[in-house]
Amino acid sequence: MYWRLSNLYFWFFALLGGLLPYWSLYLEGQGFSYLQIATLMATIQLTKIIAPSVWGWLGDRTGQRVRLVRFGAITGSLFFAGVFLEPGFYGLLLVMLAFTFFWNAILPLYEVITLRTLGARKEKYGKVRLWGSVGFIFAVGLVGGVLEFVPVQTLPWLLLPVFAGIAVSAFLVPSEVGEPKSAAPKGSLKKIVTHPAVVTFFLMNFLLQVSHGAYYTFFSIHLEQHGYGKLSIGLLWSLGVIAEIALFLIMHRLSRRFSVRQIALGALTLTMIRWVLIAEVTDVVAVLVFAQCLHAASYGALHAISVQYIQGFFGRHHHGQGQALYSGLTFGAGGALGAWLSGFLVEGFDTSAAFWGGAGAMLVAIAVTWRGLRPPPTEQ
Repeated sequence: MYWRLSNLYFWFFALLGGLLPYWSLYLEGQGFSYLQIATLMATIQLTKIIAPSVWGWLGDRTGQRVRLVRFGAITGSLFFAGVFLEPGFYGLLLVMLAFTFFWNAILPLYEVITLRTLGARKEKYGKVRLWGSVGFIFAVGLVGGVLEFVPVQTLPWLLLPVFAGIAVSAFLVPSEVGEPKSAAPKGSLKKIVTHPAVVTFFLMNFLLQVSHGAYYTFFSIHLEQHGYGKLSIGLLWSLGVIAEIALFLIMHRLSRRFSVRQIALGALTLTMIRWVLIAEVTDVVAVLVFAQCLHAASYGALHAISVQYIQGFFGRHHHGQGQALYSGLTFGAGGALGAWLSGFLVEGFDTSAAFWGGAGAMLVAIAVTWRGLRPPPTEQ
């Protein structure tokens, strides 16, 4: 089961590795403005506001999460094919909205499948999840290398084998016996989401993803403007994920030594430093390498504690909905708003201004977390 669970993570994040670093460059090559690029990139996050809640609710109600993952993989791939029609800005916006609505169903459902399968061996989660990081690195390096020799307009064709990998790996996960959840205590979900520590947790992650808007939307364009080639851009993206893998491998030790609050505050502070370095010291390769290594803090550490935080607070009755809220309110709403706001900053100033905006969001997140974050209870 280790390899079956790891396989889908590999291909899912391989698609992300082929898409995120280069899609903004593809859109720039298609002649879109910076604000249009920001809007189109925001759709990747925007559908996370609704899609995970819909699919998470269906998964909790029916117990058929594996079948829903397979449906999302196939249907999302079919909608992405609309890119090849080159439908213009509004047509591409619709294609991206439809594609990501189904694609964004996969990960929150699969996180629940993985944790349920691991059972009492939850400390193994990091070792399973790290294969997603391996897939990301593989795709970033391969696609970046190919794009050194072919036009960036060929990017959609380069992604087709990855879509096939996602579809095949979804069918390698054994089918579940449909076990709809038992009725949850009345009002229990409302009680959870209004808990002050949970509100703080979601606000912290919302601001974290707002700060990542500039990174996911304009990091590649920012580097290209400073003279970096596509392969170099890909390697720098990969470096961040390599640091993330290293973090996942030792996260269980950090969790035993430091509290959730200490890890969160440390990771947020390092993330703020990262955005400042990218904004101001882009031309110094050694500093940029260090900044990318901080991805271990800005994504790896915070995601690892967040998955456990959700499990502790939401328990077995609302685990799927907890994952959906985490994805929707943070990666969805936060990521989309961050991407869109970064578009205004780049349009009005430059790409460095967008990263300074991200650093400002982190300053607010540190204050919020310092004031209100508390450790999660044990799983209910």
